[in-house]
Amino acid sequence: MRRRSIIVGVIAIVLLAGAFLFYLFHFKDNGGQALATVNGERITVDHFNQELSKIKEPNKGIFKENPAKFLETLIMKALVLQEATKQGAQPGKEDKGEDALVQEFLEKKFSSPPTVSKEELAAFYEIYKDRMEGKTLEQVAPMIEQVIQQQKQEEEYVRYLQELRSNAAIEINQGRLKGLAEKPAELATNTEEALSKALKSGRPVLVDFGSNSCIPCRQLRPILQEIRKEQAGKLEVLVIDIYKHQALASQHRIRVMPTLIFFDSTGKEVLLHEGFMPKTALMEQLKKAGIS
Repeated sequence: MRRRSIIVGVIAIVLLAGAFLFYLFHFKDNGGQALATVNGERITVDHFNQELSKIKEPNKGIFKENPAKFLETLIMKALVLQEATKQGAQPGKEDKGEDALVQEFLEKKFSSPPTVSKEELAAFYEIYKDRMEGKTLEQVAPMIEQVIQQQKQEEEYVRYLQELRSNAAIEINQGRLKGLAEKPAELATNTEEALSKALKSGRPVLVDFGSNSCIPCRQLRPILQEIRKEQAGKLEVLVIDIYKHQALASQHRIRVMPTLIFFDSTGKEVLLHEGFMPKTALMEQLKKAGIS
């Protein structure tokens, strides 16, 4: 009887120890848990957060909202590092970090410029002939060749990465990854009614058509906030989310995010600019348009 009690006690201790270890490794050490494994190599929560801390805003905020996108960059980096290591490269050797090693490896692999045929040069020239300012094919051939070579190199690079990924053994912990996602930042946007009211205000209007998921748009927002504050009472500054107001975006011929449209005090459109614009250039355009 005494022996049985001892055995039961030992079993209880083992079970408690097992429960403690399970708690220790699965709850107390989440940072060391794998988000993904790449050919057996672990990408942990700690590593993910460490790499994310190096990213600048607004990219960091977007990656926090969509961690799967950033994890994919870490997976591709791991794959390239594994290939570089197979060829004898070592992180830390000669003061080379992982990023430098990846860059050096890819530069060596794609060091030979792709060949460009005369037919490709001629075809490119015919497509963009109206933008060549009257120059002949012979005059612009070197420039065209560089453009086509760059395009071909980018295509080769993408194919190479896709091949690496398709041949790799990759496992992603979707539940753990989902737990890292943060709620999207609530960046204030305006409505169609607000735009209509602004155009009737008797003041010039600057409208940014974009989206909270667009990096250049997020870069532009602080600039627009500064201008709104500096030009208070003189200029209306609005931000329209094209996904919330698709009909309005179509009405104003929005093709690129962000697109800035300048209206004069009568509500007439005087300028449309596609893409990001730094504050100095934006203020110059406001002056040229006579609305600053």
